Amino acid sequence: MANFFKKAFQDMKESAQAQHEVDKANMAAAKAESRAQWEEAKAMGSPERRKAVMQAERDEQIAEAKKRQAEAQARIDAAKGDR
Repeated sequence: MANFFKKAFQDMKESAQAQHEVDKANMAAAKAESRAQWEEAKAMGSPERRKAVMQAERDEQIAEAKKRQAEAQARIDAAKGDR
């Protein structure tokens, strides 16, 4: 019976230590993400930087839209070929 409790408490100790490592890793990740958000927000304070980022996002959206349009046209052509 004593061995049962000894093993149970040892298991709980190991589990608590493992969970502590997980918590430390999650806290470090949250801290890094928070720092990254802060640096991004600080960088966006510059009007030139903001314009460049916004233009890059618009260019990416345009490229994605053109890709979807080409895929749709290929599906239309394939459907017309089956008739």
